[in-house]
Amino acid sequence: MPHKILVTAEVAEHTARSATVVRPGEEVSGNVVVTSPASFASWGGAERRDTLWIVVGDTAAHLPFRPFLSLPEGSSPAHLDGAIEAALEVLRLRERLSEQQQATALARDQQLDLVRVGIALTAERDLDRLLHLILSTGRELVRADAGSLYLIEERDGERRLRFALAQNDSVPPTMVATTMPITTGSLAGYVATTGEPMTVDDVRHLPSDVPYHFDGSFDLAIGYHTRSALTAPIATRSGQIIGVLQLINRKSDAAAKILSAETADAVVQPFGQGEVWLIRALAAQAAVAIENTRLVREIENLFEGFVRAAVVTIEQRDPATSGHSLRVANYTISLAEALEVSPPAGYRDVRFSRDEIIQLRYAALLHDFGKVGVREAVLTKAKKLYPDRLTLVQERFRHAARAHEVALLRRFLAALKELGRTPTPEEFANLELSVRQMKNEIDAHLAAVTLANEPAVLESTTAHLVTGLQRATFPVDGGELPLLLPEEARALSVSKGSLDEVERHEIESHVTHSYQFLLTIPWPKRLAGVPAIAYGHHEKLNGRGYPNRLVAEQIPPEVRMMTVSDIFDALTVGDRPYKRSVPPERALAILEEEVREGFLDAELVRLFIDARVFARSHGDALRV
Repeated sequence: MPHKILVTAEVAEHTARSATVVRPGEEVSGNVVVTSPASFASWGGAERRDTLWIVVGDTAAHLPFRPFLSLPEGSSPAHLDGAIEAALEVLRLRERLSEQQQATALARDQQLDLVRVGIALTAERDLDRLLHLILSTGRELVRADAGSLYLIEERDGERRLRFALAQNDSVPPTMVATTMPITTGSLAGYVATTGEPMTVDDVRHLPSDVPYHFDGSFDLAIGYHTRSALTAPIATRSGQIIGVLQLINRKSDAAAKILSAETADAVVQPFGQGEVWLIRALAAQAAVAIENTRLVREIENLFEGFVRAAVVTIEQRDPATSGHSLRVANYTISLAEALEVSPPAGYRDVRFSRDEIIQLRYAALLHDFGKVGVREAVLTKAKKLYPDRLTLVQERFRHAARAHEVALLRRFLAALKELGRTPTPEEFANLELSVRQMKNEIDAHLAAVTLANEPAVLESTTAHLVTGLQRATFPVDGGELPLLLPEEARALSVSKGSLDEVERHEIESHVTHSYQFLLTIPWPKRLAGVPAIAYGHHEKLNGRGYPNRLVAEQIPPEVRMMTVSDIFDALTVGDRPYKRSVPPERALAILEEEVREGFLDAELVRLFIDARVFARSHGDALRV
C-alpha cells in the first residue's frame, strides 16, 4: 500500500506536493507527517518507527522525540518537497528491508523444516510411514491442498509408475492400486521421463504443444477441482529416478475446502520457483530415505533368509525337534507383548522397542544353532547305548548262550566217555534242563541290559544287575570274555536320561557353539545383543544353569523369557526318541516346580500362565 503525505493545517501551504491535512494527535502510522513544532508536541510519547516526521519551524523548544528532519522556518517548498521525497524513499526502503527480512526468516524456517524433515526421514525405516511423511511434509512446505506419490517398479523388464499414496484435505482420497507406463502423456510420466520438475498454473489451460495432458476423471469421481500442480522427480544420488511427487492446489487459505470451482478459483495459487526449490530439496532427501529404507528391508530379508536356512539346518540335524526354534521364538515374543500389556511388579519399567523385539526374535530363532557342532549320534541318541553298540551286546549274549551250551555239552560228553557208556534218559533230561536254565539266565541278563538301556530313571535292582554283569564272562577258545565291556556298563549305569557325562557336556556345548557362531555375524548395532541373549537360555536364577553359572541379577529379562519358553516347548513337543511329551497342564506344573526350586522367574512363569501365552496361535516367527 503506498505511503501518504500528511500535513497539519499551519504548514500545508509550505509544500507543493499533494497531501492530506490532519489534525494534531490523529492516527498517522505508516506515513510521512509534516507539521510545526507546536503540533508535533500533540503526538507526544514514544517515537513510531513506521512514521517519519518532518518538523518545520523553530525547534528550540523541547520536542517529545527526535523527528526524521527538522527544517527552519521559511524553508522553500522545493526544499521541503525534497525532504518529503527523501522520507518517502526511506519508508519504501524500510518496507523492502522488512520484506527481505521476512523472506529471509521464511527461508531460514524452511531450511530448518528441511533439516527437521531430513532427520525424520532418515530415522523412519517403515516404508509406508515414510511415504506418508514425505507427502504430508511436501504439502505442508508449499501449502498444497492435495498430493500424490508414485514409485517406479520394474517387472518383466518394463518400468512402470505405481500409484502408491494420495492425500487430500478437501475430500477423502481414493486409493486405487494401479500402475501406468512411464510415458510423456501424463504429468507424472513426463517428469519421470525427463527427470525435471514442472509446474502448471492451471491444468485446464495447458498449452497445445505440450505432450502431456491432465486426466480429469479423478476430479469427477471424487468431486474435486484441480487447478495448480507441482510435479517433481524423486531421484537417487546416482541420478536414478525412483518415484514422482505431485502436489496439487497451492492454497492462500489453509483452512479452505476446495469443493467447488468458485472456491478453487478464489483460493488456489500457482506454484512459484521458491516452491519448486523446496520440493526439489525435499525430493532429494526423500530419495535417500526411500533408498535407505529399501536397503534396510533388503538386509532384513537377507537376515530372514539366513535365519530360515539356519533353522532348517538345525531341524535337519534333529527332526524330532522340528519347529522347536519357531515355537520358542513365538512364545518368547508373545510373553514380551504380554509383559508390556500387564507388567508384573518387577517389570513395570521394562519396555521393548521394535528393534529390541526383532533382536529377541532372532536370538530365539537361533538359540539352538550350535547343535550343528554336536555329533548327530549324540544329538539324536535315544537310548543309553548307541544302536550299533546294543546290536553288538545282543550278539555277544547270543554267543555267550551258545558258548555255555557248547561247554555243557562238552562236559556231558567227557563224562560219558569216561564212564564208557551211553547216556540214560534221565541224564539227557538233566542236560536239557541245565541248558534251559543257562539260556533263561542269559535272557534275564539281556532283559536287564535292555531295561537299563532305557533313558528312564535307573532302578537300584537293575543297576545292581548291570554292575554284576561286568564280572560275568563266557568261554571263547580256551579263554574268557566279559558279557559287558566297561564302557557299556558305564553307559548303562547312567542314572537318568540317555547321555553319559561326556555326552551331556557335548550337548551342553551347543550353547557355546551358538554364541561363537553368532559372534561371527556382523550384526547391526540395533541387533548387537542377539549373541548374548541366545547364549544364556540355559542359565538358571540360582546359578545352577550353564555354561556360565549366572545368577539372577546377571540374567536379563529377554533371557529369562526365552528360558521359560524353551522349557515349556521341550516338555510339550511331540514324543522324542529319548522322552515322551507331557500335556500342557503337566508342563505348566513343571514350570511352577522349577520356580519353587529357584530355577525360573516366578513373575514371568505366572504371566506365561495367566496370559495364556502357551495357548496362543502363532504365525511365522521370521516375519518382523
